[in-house]
Amino acid sequence: MRYPEESKLSRNVQTEFANLVELLCTRADKNPKQDAYLFLADGETESGRLTYADLDRRARAIAARLQSMNLAGERALLLYPPGFDYIEAFFGCLYAGVIAVPAYPPARQHLPRLQSIMRDASPAVIMTTAELAAKFRDDFTGRDFGASEQVSPQHWLATDTVMSHDASRWYAPTLTPQSLAFLQYTSGSTGNPKGVMVSHGNLLANQKAIRQGFGHTEHSTVVGWLPLYHDMGLIGNILQPLYVGSSAILMPPMAFLEKPVRWLKAISEHRAATSGGPNFAYDLCVRKVTADQKRELDLSCWTLAFNGSEPVRAATLERFAGAFAECGFRRESFFPCYGLAEATLFVTGARLEARG
Repeated sequence: MRYPEESKLSRNVQTEFANLVELLCTRADKNPKQDAYLFLADGETESGRLTYADLDRRARAIAARLQSMNLAGERALLLYPPGFDYIEAFFGCLYAGVIAVPAYPPARQHLPRLQSIMRDASPAVIMTTAELAAKFRDDFTGRDFGASEQVSPQHWLATDTVMSHDASRWYAPTLTPQSLAFLQYTSGSTGNPKGVMVSHGNLLANQKAIRQGFGHTEHSTVVGWLPLYHDMGLIGNILQPLYVGSSAILMPPMAFLEKPVRWLKAISEHRAATSGGPNFAYDLCVRKVTADQKRELDLSCWTLAFNGSEPVRAATLERFAGAFAECGFRRESFFPCYGLAEATLFVTGARLEARG
């Protein structure tokens, strides 16, 4: 395990909030009915909304259950499909002083990585939905992952079965900026995944750096399809909108990959100011979005198109800007950036110069 390296952007940064629990509680108190997140399960149709008050209430209820299990300070492995259940569980961990370990439901190609995370993190509980718990519990029960003990059924918590009225039993944990919020595991592309210990202070400093670098305000609506367990999806698309007091429109990664125009259509319809992803996403749109689909897009609202997590290619930016200029997209909206889990997320980035 290791702590994130400090960057010049985050060193000694003072933030408005002491921790992420205080941040969400403040949002829920001041703007309880404001939408925090809107989810498009198929990438097109709204399937649910979560207000600040809704999220605060669900986080308190899940935290109360975790507190009743005496899990403060322990690690919780999060195995969720894309959606609100994951977001609620993540904040439930924060509200309980439990260290979240974001992951994803096991699949054959992902199992070695998940086994490596299990061995390293030694989670005390696996949090998921009732459906996935029933599906995967037998696969985990009695299997030795090299943790301090074998995973057994009592270590599972299906958070969608937790009743919201349990929120009244929650009590605020004692948190400092040094308190661990979650373990962010690196991709493991060149070796076993390595856990980065991310504190509340790390997250809040990086959130402030993102707000300053991106120029975000409470009006900066975000659209995102990135995996929620990944640092860019979690810290960029979930935590940053909460930090600045705006809203996020989210969809599963597969919804974008199956039909890339869904990403651009969501930006157009929800008048999003910020959205982005790896370089390949822009190339995919150039190749797959048809002329007829372009006629239905208005991308003039898209003022910050970030590109990161893999090499940013100038040719890709030129192709995308040329292909979608007719939809109102402006080349100067591009924001190439660099970040890594070892620095929480954002390290540096800059807008492209406008062409005269």
